[in-house]
Amino acid sequence: MMNRRIARFVLASMVGLMAATVWAVQPGSPAPDFTAQDTRGQTHTLAQYKGKYVVLEWHNRECPYTHKHYASGNMQRLQREWTAKGVVWFTVISSAPGQQGYMAADQENSYLQEVSASPTAVLLDPTGQLGHLYGAKSTSHMFVINPAGVLIYDGAIDDKPTADADDIASAHNYVSVALQEAMAGKPVSTPVTRPYGCSVKYAR
Repeated sequence: MMNRRIARFVLASMVGLMAATVWAVQPGSPAPDFTAQDTRGQTHTLAQYKGKYVVLEWHNRECPYTHKHYASGNMQRLQREWTAKGVVWFTVISSAPGQQGYMAADQENSYLQEVSASPTAVLLDPTGQLGHLYGAKSTSHMFVINPAGVLIYDGAIDDKPTADADDIASAHNYVSVALQEAMAGKPVSTPVTRPYGCSVKYAR
C-alpha cells in the first residue's frame, strides 16, 4: 500500500513538473515584466504599457510557418487591425547569433519595410532571456496580456498548424478571438493552445 502511495505521489509530481515545463507562465497569472531593446534602439518594459493590451509574437523570418503569415499579409493585417485599436504589438526575435532567424537591427528594419509590417516594435532578444521568461517555444508563439498585466492567452496564432497560406482563410484565429472577447468584458474561451511552427533558435 505504501509503495503505491509513493508511486502515485511521484507520478503526480512528474506530471506537475511537466506541466510547469510546458507552460512557463499560466494564463490568469501576472505576466512577467521585461526590459528589451527594439530595432530602433528604444527600450521597452511591460510595466510601461500597463493599461493597454499587449501582444507578443515570436518571429523567425526564415521559418516556413512564419513565412506563411507574412507572405500572405495575414500577420501584417492583424498588426494593423489591433494596433489601430490601441493594442501594443511586439514582434520578438529570440534567435541567437549564428542561428536561423537571427537579425541585426538594420536587417530587421529593412525586412519590416519590405513586407509592410507594422508592429509597435520589434524586440531583439539574442540571449533568449525574454523568450525563456515566457517559455516561447515556436515561431509563431503568441501571448496576449490584458491592461491589468495578466496573461490571458498563450499558444498558437490559429487552429491550422500548417505552412500552407491557403489554410488562413478558414482558420480560427485564437489571438483575435482572445482580444475580442476580453475587450467585450468576457472571459477568454480558449486561453491556452499548443503553439506550432519552427522551434525558437535559442543559443546552444
